[in-house]
Amino acid sequence: MAWVTGGIGHLIAFLFVLTVLVFVHELGHYLVARRNGVRVEIFSIGFGPELFGWHDRAGTRWKVSAIPLGGYVKMFGDADPASLPGEQLRDMTEAEKAVSFHHKRLWQRVAVVSAGPIANFVLAVLLLTVIIAVRGQQFSPPDVGQVLPGSAAEAAGIKPGDVIVAIDGQPIDRFETIQRIVETNTGTPLELTIKRGDGELGLRVTPKMVIETDRLGFIHHIARLGIGRKGVDFIQRNPVVAVWYAADESWYLTAGTLKAVWQMIIGLRSSDELSGPIGIFQLSGAVAQEGFIPLLGFAAVLSINLGLINLFPIPVLDGGHLLFYAAEAIRGKPLSQRAQEYGFRFGLALVLMLMVFATWNDLVRISKTWSS
Repeated sequence: MAWVTGGIGHLIAFLFVLTVLVFVHELGHYLVARRNGVRVEIFSIGFGPELFGWHDRAGTRWKVSAIPLGGYVKMFGDADPASLPGEQLRDMTEAEKAVSFHHKRLWQRVAVVSAGPIANFVLAVLLLTVIIAVRGQQFSPPDVGQVLPGSAAEAAGIKPGDVIVAIDGQPIDRFETIQRIVETNTGTPLELTIKRGDGELGLRVTPKMVIETDRLGFIHHIARLGIGRKGVDFIQRNPVVAVWYAADESWYLTAGTLKAVWQMIIGLRSSDELSGPIGIFQLSGAVAQEGFIPLLGFAAVLSINLGLINLFPIPVLDGGHLLFYAAEAIRGKPLSQRAQEYGFRFGLALVLMLMVFATWNDLVRISKTWSS
């Protein structure tokens, strides 16, 4: 795509992807809030000073702000964009309480908060549906086309022409499923069922962990069997069937992301793979140069990541609100305002530290790329 060449093109691709994801996320909150009778005061794309905006008939201020790294929906009764309860809650009239977010029933508040991440998962399914219906779904038979010398596959006795029919008892229908399983492996043995000629045999293989650096300098710690497919094909699905395959792909991406995060937490995977806004900026431009369809796929992956991150039980994020609501359900009453304030301060500090760490990873990666 010619329009993404150079720094300006990268910036356009980055802002396009991020704006769409943030808008959909906040739109989820907005629509469910309005459905439940909550007055929405502000719908903002970005943070900081307002660049431009307008009021709608319901009194909501729709605006675009200067710092394009997120967004928020401020509802009536909120003290700030993080939806911390405001001091004015105690002095509200009955009419004001009727449209206040914090005076809604517990299940209504849960629905409003959950709607943002859910909207991101729905967007990912829609984007992948378009890709599968337009370009087609990548599909290769689970046949082994080649075995690399010195690889884990060669050591286990896998030969070209073998067909992998199951891994750890899970049936294998295509080569891409093999990749899914192996990519999230951290060097633990796999039990393979191989079809060779007219018979079947079982082989035990331990993937080798390798460190790969892509053309942008991103470091990937990936498990490899050391086999290649026979060929690559794309199968177009009709839009209805494509939704099913898109949902399956979204589920795989979600499970794979959660597994990778858990592996980082317990030390099986390096945290060097975490990337921040700078890395997303680079990837947006690089993927957009490959075409609009790859950019949609990249947006789908980011949308799933955004939905998952917001569900983490960290105050400030949507998951932190849900954690407070779980405590309210158990206690029979909300946590004190002071407890919520301290929780949000801790959550904000944690999110900022993670952002700084991810940005540092980006800067270190860029410096290594420039020096090489």
